[in-house]
Amino acid sequence: MILRREFPTTLILLLLLIGALTGCTTADVAQSPTTTPTPITPPPATTKAPPTATGLPPTETPSPEPTGEPEETGEPSPTPTREPTATLYPEDWKNWPVIPTVSEEMRELYQRGINRGNDPHSFSVVGDCNSLTDYFLTVFDSPSQYELGSEYEDLQETINQFHGAFSRDRYAVGGGFNAATVFSPLMADPENCEAGENPLECEFRLSKPSIVIISLGTNWANSPAETHREYLGYIVEFALENNAVPILSTKADNMESDHSINQVIVEVAQEYDVPLWNFWAAADPLPNHGLVDDGFHLTYSHNYFDDPERMESGWPVRNLTALQALDAVWRAVSNYDED
Repeated sequence: MILRREFPTTLILLLLLIGALTGCTTADVAQSPTTTPTPITPPPATTKAPPTATGLPPTETPSPEPTGEPEETGEPSPTPTREPTATLYPEDWKNWPVIPTVSEEMRELYQRGINRGNDPHSFSVVGDCNSLTDYFLTVFDSPSQYELGSEYEDLQETINQFHGAFSRDRYAVGGGFNAATVFSPLMADPENCEAGENPLECEFRLSKPSIVIISLGTNWANSPAETHREYLGYIVEFALENNAVPILSTKADNMESDHSINQVIVEVAQEYDVPLWNFWAAADPLPNHGLVDDGFHLTYSHNYFDDPERMESGWPVRNLTALQALDAVWRAVSNYDED
């Protein structure tokens, strides 16, 4: 079993206390793209630390750098499973393909998960406001809300495979969520999650996913990229421990100004040999990189993928390429036969 390190109590409390006034909140997604984000108030801190890594309160504009570093427990950390290839180096992530490839290890992992009770018709999402059911993937449970066109009609099989999973409640997604927040029981849905359960644990218990899309990073702009890398690694480890195939996603924005978050996202994908959906590469050619003037909300249009004009907006491109990524991974892992 892959082991995670525990964090000192002082660091946990500091992370829970840190907050910001503006963010990518649930309300922001429902507003028009030009609306100014509404300030949010972080929840109060608790003196009871979660049993594992915990996280920041939900914030879009991330907090200052926390003091201290995660402590080692003396247990070995997971060993990276793949070295850079001649064509896919993390530093060249902007040129990585949009749609991921799938390793033999992920095929074996998927089958092991199915054998142990994971639902082949269920996928999970771990993310921030760009992954809320208001706009992300939900349309694929409503045939009148999307148009594949002849070019993408083969994706209908994947839509049928995961029918119902596109629009169901997501317990590891929230406005302002980041890679640390999903480990905090304070952020779990009190009506559906068990006492002491964090959003990630709650999501996996309720959905039993065979595949999980992990799309985070916008809410970490003012904190170190390496810290995001640490927490993202914990999320990947959690998925692997539960035999669900993780799909990591780059982000369209560059809130941190140096693309360092996307850099570490790609590094984590390669270290753990998990699929990468390079959404940045899909959004980059769009007008204003598919973003409105605030630099992180996506431009909106209906999900008619056969309409070139609509495909100049960020949201239909996000939904289409996410579906393509899910399709590519599902087809690869479900067609694998164990010896």
